[in-house]
Parts: sequence; structure tokens; C-alpha cells
Amino acid sequence: MARLKDFYVSDVAPALMKKFGYKSVMQIPKLDKVVINVGAGEAKDNAKVIDAIMTDIAAITGQKPVVCRAKKSVANFKLREGMPIGVKVTLRGEKMYEFVDKLFNVAFPRVRDFRGINGNSFDGRGNYSTGIKEQLIFPEIEYDKIDKVRGMDINFITTANTDEEGRELLSLLGAPFIK
Repeated sequence: MARLKDFYVSDVAPALMKKFGYKSVMQIPKLDKVVINVGAGEAKDNAKVIDAIMTDIAAITGQKPVVCRAKKSVANFKLREGMPIGVKVTLRGEKMYEFVDKLFNVAFPRVRDFRGINGNSFDGRGNYSTGIKEQLIFPEIEYDKIDKVRGMDINFITTANTDEEGRELLSLLGAPFIK
């Protein structure tokens, strides 16, 4: 399997430089990091939920996730400050490129009735966010071993300045945007 990072250097960077007319190679946008986040409101009632989510995310990403805790107490949600309410992992470097490759080429095609990802979920500065409804689309997750189907948010943080540059970067990396 060709490494996505090598593919970026050999194919993606020159294509971006030509399309946007950059004068220096340092102007070419690149993928900075990928953040995967799973919010678990039910964790306040059952502490084992966080452990199950951490196991799933660690299997998917190959990196140990961090527990996110509540910053404020909210009485309506029966939530106290410091309670675990989610899990996140930040991927950079080689693990990031491996995850992106796996997401675009293996996981997304396994989604039922998949037509592509929404191209309008950019933040105005070239960063892209998308959500997944179930963790089962990843090959590392076995259906029999999960306790509940959970979704996750995936954020692609780039060094691009505009949404157009970010979209072109992700498209060249293999993002299956809706045509």
C-alpha cells in the first residue's frame, strides 16, 4: 500500500501549487491534524461506557484516546463538573495519514447507500468536519463485541486559508465529496 504522505508530496502538493499559483512550497496547504471525538451523555450513569468507547477508538486509530470531562455543572442534565462525558484522540503525522487513508478508502465505502460526504461542512478557514453514525464501518470493530452503536465526529484541521483550498486538498487526498 502506497503511503498517503508520500502521495501528498509527489502528487497532491504539485497539483495544489499549480492550481492556486503558489510562489513557495511553504504556501501549499497540508493536513495538520485529525481529531476524532465521541460524546457519551450516558457515561454519567454508567462508568463502563467510557471504557468501551476508549477500546473502540484505540482500535480504530491505533492511539490511546483521552477522556473529556465536563467543564461546568448543569443541573438539568444531572451533570457535575469533572464527570467524564466523552473521549477524543488527536492524530498527527504517520498515524493521521493512515487513518485518513483507511477512512476514505475502506470505511466510507462500507456505509450503506453511501453517495459521498457533504462538501459544505467547512468552517471558513479550510477546516472540515464530518460525522459518522456508527463505528461498525471500520474493519477493526467486531459487531459481536460492541455494547452499543455509537457515532463520532471527525475534524480535519488543515493549514489552508480558504474553504476552496481545503476542499481541493481533501479531494486530492481521496475524500469522496458529493459531486
